[in-house]
Amino acid sequence: MASTGMQIFGFVLALLGIMGAMVATLLPNWKVSADVGSNIITAISQMQGLWMDCTWYSTGMFSCTLKYSVLSLPAYLQTARTTMVLCCVLAAMGLCLASLGLKCTRWGGGRRSKRHAAIASGGCFVTAGFLCLVPASWFTNEVITNFLDSTVPESNKFEPGGAVYVAFVSAGFLLMGGSIFCMSCSGKRHGPQDLVLLPPPDKLLLQQQQQQLLQQQELQHQYCSLSPLDNKTGYSLQDYV
Repeated sequence: MASTGMQIFGFVLALLGIMGAMVATLLPNWKVSADVGSNIITAISQMQGLWMDCTWYSTGMFSCTLKYSVLSLPAYLQTARTTMVLCCVLAAMGLCLASLGLKCTRWGGGRRSKRHAAIASGGCFVTAGFLCLVPASWFTNEVITNFLDSTVPESNKFEPGGAVYVAFVSAGFLLMGGSIFCMSCSGKRHGPQDLVLLPPPDKLLLQQQQQQLLQQQELQHQYCSLSPLDNKTGYSLQDYV
């Protein structure tokens, strides 16, 4: 019962992790401008994400530009794109496997099949967590290094945005959910490895009654099929005349 509750807790953590990873992948605020312009035609806020760059102007206008060219992007940004997409794909696969490996569900096969599905889903979650943690760490390191560089103008300095923190939290959820799934099935199992799911008690009782009735009918059929000579227990004079 305790392992079932832990599996459900790990499933919820993994679900939150994949939702956060998808949101972080699409958000445009992986880094935000660190200074505020004083000119009316100067942008007051700049945001850069994995797929687009957005700008808020002091006049109230808001504009976004998509990053169409992949080869013109820096290496850390290309890596962040690739790893975040792989993280979402692996986490989605792990979620499907986890629904089969949950002990509280009736689908997914026997105990051995559920155990393998749970371990596989845990591996997918852990791998997805690392794939989400690597780009967030690398992106944060690049932003901080650029911010501390004295040769970079003040107008070109950025700080880590909200999407980076969402990515860190999502990576933690995925790692914890995957670890829980792996540990919930790591112990030894006693008894038969594959168990057939039993029907409800009412159906089981009805099946037992039907089997007993069939056995009685077979016994009656065997008794009636015996020849008259087999049913005689003594001798008769007519047998010898």
